[in-house]
Amino acid sequence: MITPAAPGSRAGNRATAERWQRLLENAGHRVEVVTDYRGESCDLFIALHAWRSRDAVSRFRELWPAIPLIVVLTGTDIYRHQIEFPEPTLATMDAADALIGLHDRLADDIPARFRDRLVTLYQSAIAPPPAPQHSSDHFRVCVIGHLREEKDSLRAARAARLLPDESRIRVVAAGKAHNAEWQRLAEQEAAENPRFRWLGQLDEQGTRELLTGSRVMVISSVMEGGANVVSEACRAGVPILASDIPGNRGLLGDDYPGYFPAGDEQALANLLRKAENEPEFLQDLQFRMARLAARFTPEREQASLEQALALACQRCSERVGAG
Repeated sequence: MITPAAPGSRAGNRATAERWQRLLENAGHRVEVVTDYRGESCDLFIALHAWRSRDAVSRFRELWPAIPLIVVLTGTDIYRHQIEFPEPTLATMDAADALIGLHDRLADDIPARFRDRLVTLYQSAIAPPPAPQHSSDHFRVCVIGHLREEKDSLRAARAARLLPDESRIRVVAAGKAHNAEWQRLAEQEAAENPRFRWLGQLDEQGTRELLTGSRVMVISSVMEGGANVVSEACRAGVPILASDIPGNRGLLGDDYPGYFPAGDEQALANLLRKAENEPEFLQDLQFRMARLAARFTPEREQASLEQALALACQRCSERVGAG
């Protein structure tokens, strides 16, 4: 399995690769995760990212045309690279015997010829222990993820500026800045906005404690392939306020009442105020989180991986036999 994220990285794709390694090894497979493919043989090859793994996929398919290949489609693959770099992105998808998508609306956003090789997989999360009693002094809202353009990472902080003085909402963000500009923006926002704190990158335990200690999580992304932090919030029972994009609808459903238009901080501020002041609304969101939680279990994710492996092997056998 190849991923562009190096060992030790807190990037989501590294976490996905290492979690899948554990799940596949639990099922009896032997898995090696690499960041640089050097032409090694294997029984099956999994590539995270259609565009970023394009060279590895091209080399693999040239060397090993009769070995099954799975390509995992990320948000940037579907909502950016497929549009900006269609030839290499679609060529990688075309080379795959099976494709993995991480939300159930993704089939609508890829060419129809690929849909019969698509397996929808919901990323899993471990249910954390119950959180301690929430403080009555403030209403904590968390934002979890690396600070970058695709995540629109400071939208919740800017929405918090629009709240009335009596609001108890405090926005706490955790994640590594993508570059120096995002570092500057986050530090400036924290200096100017008394409702906002940026903690930088936390370890797994710190991130879990931030999530479970929050009343609400905001995911404000402008593009997502199916964010694992949504799985984590559902398993933790933490309500989500989410940007209205396919990657969030494909996990939370069309009838979820916690959406706001992507980039619209006034609409997000209105939802934050509603979550703070209307217990029935917050309880409804919590109920929906509990109902969705079973979608994001390790057992279900492992079964989906096995489904993708079986489909890739079947289609590869048919392709080689036909050739």
